[in-house]
Amino acid sequence: MTFTLDERQIACGKEEFVFWFAGSRLGELSFSKNFRATWLFVEDSFMINNVPDQQWGIDATLYSRQYPVKKLDNPEDRRRVLTNFDRLNDRFGDTDHRFYEEVLRLQMRLFILEMWHTFANEYERRKRTVQSGTLYERFIHLLEAHCLRERKVQFYADHLHVSAKHLNFICKQNSGITASAWIQRYARDRIVILLQNDKLNVAEIADEMAFSSRSFFTRYVKKLLGMTPTQFRNRLD
Repeated sequence: MTFTLDERQIACGKEEFVFWFAGSRLGELSFSKNFRATWLFVEDSFMINNVPDQQWGIDATLYSRQYPVKKLDNPEDRRRVLTNFDRLNDRFGDTDHRFYEEVLRLQMRLFILEMWHTFANEYERRKRTVQSGTLYERFIHLLEAHCLRERKVQFYADHLHVSAKHLNFICKQNSGITASAWIQRYARDRIVILLQNDKLNVAEIADEMAFSSRSFFTRYVKKLLGMTPTQFRNRLD
């Protein structure tokens, strides 16, 4: 199968897993003649409410959006995912169970937590390989780790022992956009995920992102999203 995701061309093949998150811009799907697959649809709110840890949960979510196709070469990861998928399918078919919905919900949560476990391991492996990469790759690695609370180019430049001007130049040269633009993009993605989580109020999100006040956070969100946090959440209802 081939498809475009957020304007990127992606292909997947036999025994690979594909993860599409709500809000992804999918298009141009094409299948081979012998294509077969099993699909699992999960409500976005259920996914959001079953993230065990907010910080790496955001990182794992964004990483999976960027790399939606997974081979799961590790035999243990593959066994775990397939076993829980089969159990979920069995629970779905057991409609005579006295507590059908409750049991199905718990089995779904277990499946999702196992997937988060797999995502987190893959994300950590990638971080370890990137740490020895180019200046631009090391900047992206730092950004993934700190952008929730650090939004100034100088912070990353200091850690990389270069000037802010040089870091902006390197990013522009490698990706077509500056370091400051990358920081805003990463901050925007995290703000959207946090605002989608109805367990957190706006003040808690502002505090999580180290804003000095809720009003400052509101102005920042309006600059990035074109609307206030409250207006964004009202559109989700």
